[in-house]
Amino acid sequence: MWADAPENFTVKVLGVDANEGCDVADFDGDGKLDVVAGRNWYRNGDWLPRPVRLIEDANGYVHSNGDFARDVNGDGRPDVIAGDFFQGQVNWYENPGEPGLSQGMLWKSHNLIDTKLGTNEATVMVDLDGDGNDEWITNQWNPKNPLLACRMGKNDQGEPNLTSFKIGGQNGHGIAVGDINNDGQTDVLVGQGWYEGPADGPFSGEWTFHPDWNEQLPCPMVVTDVNADGKNDVIASQAHGFGLYVWISKGPDADGKLTFEKKMIDETFSQAHCLHLADLDGDGKDDLVTGKRVRAHNGNDPGGMERPIVSYYTFDDKANFTKHVINKGDVGIGLQIRTADIDGDGDIDVIVAGKDGTQILFNPLKS
Repeated sequence: MWADAPENFTVKVLGVDANEGCDVADFDGDGKLDVVAGRNWYRNGDWLPRPVRLIEDANGYVHSNGDFARDVNGDGRPDVIAGDFFQGQVNWYENPGEPGLSQGMLWKSHNLIDTKLGTNEATVMVDLDGDGNDEWITNQWNPKNPLLACRMGKNDQGEPNLTSFKIGGQNGHGIAVGDINNDGQTDVLVGQGWYEGPADGPFSGEWTFHPDWNEQLPCPMVVTDVNADGKNDVIASQAHGFGLYVWISKGPDADGKLTFEKKMIDETFSQAHCLHLADLDGDGKDDLVTGKRVRAHNGNDPGGMERPIVSYYTFDDKANFTKHVINKGDVGIGLQIRTADIDGDGDIDVIVAGKDGTQILFNPLKS
């Protein structure tokens, strides 16, 4: 147990570009966690940028909507899987090991799939069927585009690939994965409603869609039991406006539609586009981590040009949330928030990448 909730984390700027995705892994095998963010990976210790790939810019965005560190080819080294806002290709970048890492060589690019979809809001990787392999699930801001779960496998040449499975034909801005109806099956939430996980398994057929809402939601939102009543709730936001809130589950109504009581958490900043859970105060319970996405629509959203902020929120079993400011004025968020004990001091640090650069926010918590 820690005496005080930590605030005002120390900022380490790793690089400045418009990339909005990042991940954490030990890329060089020295036992320390490194950071990858778009074009570069950053070695723990000197934190110098080292190249991974080349990425072009497009109308205020970078052709990248997230990074995922995975050992794709099974050689024991973490590689990087990355997607794109506007193109359907999903590529993986092969960790060259030594001497390539020390010599700053670009990582070889391999294609996993071309989904042919070009309205890719954000991606999550999650193991839907419990086989130990994460599926690639990309949210579409065009609600008429299908929701696909792409399964990792190998092609006829024995090379890694992704094979798409259609969850359903509805979509919309926002995504989350979790058991929202508390039936023991994993469900998927999107901007226009939620998909009910089939009892016969996630790949047994298309999922039943429930159009219980239609909102512009974050990527991801969070499904968790906030008030310890045994029913999973949803933490969400107006991804391109003001308002961070929790939907308290009230169960289904007489027609079987899920109902919620919406409770505001914070409406002092806009564009809380990505939500994340991590135990930042060391009390053994997850906290909510989020912030203001920097120039999400190139500054055209409500509050789009206001100062950035990154905060976390502790909450109790009555769904009361308490705000703690990690940084205000210097750092905002992008599409992914990562947390890990980067400096090995026993507490959890925060890694973000957005249009103001890639930063580590070192937790000042001490025992």
